[in-house]
Amino acid sequence: MSGERPESLQRGLHFADQYVGRRFRSGTRTITEFDLMSFVTSAGFNEDLFLDAAAPAELGFTGRLVPGALTLAIAEGLVISSGALSGTGMAFLGGSIETKAPVYVGDTLEVWVEVTAARMTSRGDRGVVTTRNEVRNQRGELVLVFTPSRMIKA
Repeated sequence: MSGERPESLQRGLHFADQYVGRRFRSGTRTITEFDLMSFVTSAGFNEDLFLDAAAPAELGFTGRLVPGALTLAIAEGLVISSGALSGTGMAFLGGSIETKAPVYVGDTLEVWVEVTAARMTSRGDRGVVTTRNEVRNQRGELVLVFTPSRMIKA
């Protein structure tokens, strides 16, 4: 997905509102040292890359590295907070994740969402929607892509 920054949303999108090609964006969120330490200690990411401030520099990184799993969790929270799934999302069905660039403490993330597939289920009261979610930092750089499929109320 490229081009202009998509619109932001104010309400939940039902299945009919999530047609292929529909685009929207989340709000933004800056990742803090507290976010990093809370996540790595609670999730067991006991790795020097995340716990030792000097370790990333020894490998050529320019700041406090954030695990891809934390980047994904924050991005998913931003999508949910956007209101797109408010009252309409029923289930997360699966998807893929690709890390594109490092994320550091202090980076501000935003998610650009584009509907890539949508089909009604045989029940007729819900559909399955797949999106391409591009996570971008404060410089507009693509840092992570995830493609969730979700069950959405019709």
